[in-house]
Amino acid sequence: MGKLIYSAIASLDGYVADESGNFDWSEPDEELHTYVNDRERPIGTYLYGRRMYDVMVFWESAHTMTALPAFIRDYAQIWRSADKIVYSRTLDEAASTKTRIEKRFDADAVRQLKSSSERDMSVGGPELAGRAIRAGLVDEIHVFVTPVVVGGGNGFLPDGVHLTLDLIAEHRFANGVVHLGYRVTN
Repeated sequence: MGKLIYSAIASLDGYVADESGNFDWSEPDEELHTYVNDRERPIGTYLYGRRMYDVMVFWESAHTMTALPAFIRDYAQIWRSADKIVYSRTLDEAASTKTRIEKRFDADAVRQLKSSSERDMSVGGPELAGRAIRAGLVDEIHVFVTPVVVGGGNGFLPDGVHLTLDLIAEHRFANGVVHLGYRVTN
């Protein structure tokens, strides 16, 4: 049985994007990106909402951009090798391989997918992750806390949810980012 993991880069005040939708402050350097690559390598399936998929589909062709550093092209290979499920009422066709479109998020279907999966799964984007958290589907939450305060925007975690967590991973990077990984215990 695979785990469902929610992982994101967030500001110290808990946002994945600022009030203007900007997230350039969260761009990982080589050390952080390489660490994330190693954490993502075991992922067999990515779950995305439409907006997160629109951002992530860049990785479909990034491996062909030889001017990009090797650690960036490595992530593109990791991303391309995994299955993707995109939840969208408006998207009819995927712009990447190994991708299927679902018109709505079905918690029971995700629960069945988890139970039959031999590899871990990842849920991307705070809105979809919030739905998965509320449905009790998320097994681990990983946050890469960036040393910046943005003052508002798109929150990393949903409001109105109470979770008990056990710390399972921590790592500090030279650029001041701190990775905290938690297992959901309730």
